[in-house]
Amino acid sequence: MELQKILGANVRHHRKSIGWTLEHLAGEVGVSRETIGKIERGISAPLFETVEKIASALGVSPQLLFGAASYPPGERGRLLSEINSILANLNEKQLSRAQRLLDTLRGS
Repeated sequence: MELQKILGANVRHHRKSIGWTLEHLAGEVGVSRETIGKIERGISAPLFETVEKIASALGVSPQLLFGAASYPPGERGRLLSEINSILANLNEKQLSRAQRLLDTLRGS
C-alpha cells in the first residue's frame, strides 16, 4: 500500500510542477480523469504499462515515480521521503507557506 501512495504523490508532484490538470494528464495517457485521481490518492494500483505512459507523458522515468530518488539510508532517508510525499500533495499556496517555514527553520 505504501508504494501506491509514493507513486501517487510523485505523479501529483510532477503533474503540478508542469502545470497540468488531471484532465490533461488523463488525455495524454489515455485514461479517465477519475483513474488519474485514484492513482494520485494512492487508492488505485495501475498496470506497469499505465505507469510507463504516465512517466513518458510527464517526462520522467517510471523508477522516479516509484520513489527511486536517492535518499540516504536510515531515519534521515525515511524522513526526507515522508516530507517529500507531504509536500507533493500541497497546493501552490501551501507550498509557499511551507517554504517560508523551512527558510525560517534553516535560519535558526
